[in-house]
Amino acid sequence: MTASEWHESTLIAAARQGDLDSFNELVLHYQAQVYNLAHHLLGDPAAADDATQEAFISAYRALPRFRGGSFRAWLMRIVKNACYDEMRRWKRRPTVSWDDFGELDEEANPHLADAGPHPEEIVQQAELRRWLEQALNALPPEQRLAIVLVDRLGYSYEETAQVMNVRIGTVRSRLSRARRKVQKLLQARQELLPARYRLNGTEMGEA
Repeated sequence: MTASEWHESTLIAAARQGDLDSFNELVLHYQAQVYNLAHHLLGDPAAADDATQEAFISAYRALPRFRGGSFRAWLMRIVKNACYDEMRRWKRRPTVSWDDFGELDEEANPHLADAGPHPEEIVQQAELRRWLEQALNALPPEQRLAIVLVDRLGYSYEETAQVMNVRIGTVRSRLSRARRKVQKLLQARQELLPARYRLNGTEMGEA
């Protein structure tokens, strides 16, 4: 066990005993990651803020039922459920902004504005974002979750399976279908795409 893992385990144990300071340290450590996932899934800053707050409240209440393993995967599963609850309340598929999908990272402050593109790139990037938004919005939520966790946030298949509460084979299947759907929808505008999304005889995102 690494020092950071030991520290997290200590915080979790204390938080399970009702120590709010320990839980607040966990919140500070994971808040950017939680917000980023919520933002990727919901596509709206206010909704992502609400889902983030709800997820941490739910996590605190559920801590006595945490039985070990990856705390991050356990927490992100709670975030996923909070987002899906919000989607059901909307009764429609939310819009996901490609700006957010492409620029947010786990270490970034989610409320900081990203630097804009160079002026000569604005038109092309705006067109690319429109096409990418259409492709992402066409995905079912579970496929979108798989592609966000693996391709954007860099989770392993094992941890993604824990977040999604499915087998690794199901993760691979959903990710493959998501990549193929996005790729198919974007074929018509390959000249706008980063190289990894262009049709080259292999599945998108795979070597």
